[in-house]
Amino acid sequence: MGAKKVVEQRGLWFEEFEIGVIYKHRPGRTITEADNVLFTTLTMNTQALHLDAAFSDALPPFNQRLVNSMFTLSTLVGLSVAQLTQGTIVGNLGFSEIAFPKPLFHGDTLYAETEILEKRASKSRPGEGILTFAHTGRNQHGDIVATAQRKTMVRMRPEGEA
Repeated sequence: MGAKKVVEQRGLWFEEFEIGVIYKHRPGRTITEADNVLFTTLTMNTQALHLDAAFSDALPPFNQRLVNSMFTLSTLVGLSVAQLTQGTIVGNLGFSEIAFPKPLFHGDTLYAETEILEKRASKSRPGEGILTFAHTGRNQHGDIVATAQRKTMVRMRPEGEA
């Protein structure tokens, strides 16, 4: 027997991205009360809508605690990493057009998808390119709960890589 083929999970090189392609990231992530409370307290966010069940339960229109929107955004981006940028990203350049049209609640599952909006080679950093992603998060019912555009810098395929 010869050498075994090895496949290492990685994100895409700059050249592999195509404008207009939509990537659906799976599996989704079911958000628990513990997730929300931990993230909220780690980030020093004392908003009662995230922490105080009695307060939130009595407050219309949702009458329950909301998942911290910054946790929703972080998870939305995180769900894309394995498929798009694992090991190929240089860094995030910025976020824009962030919106939360509907809230997430404890027990909801967040599903993410990403569309490639723009792509160009970096003018100042040879071997790297700039991409604009449009991230969309949906709950288990298909409702859009978060959207964001993200500019990121990604490595181009190294010489000799297949």
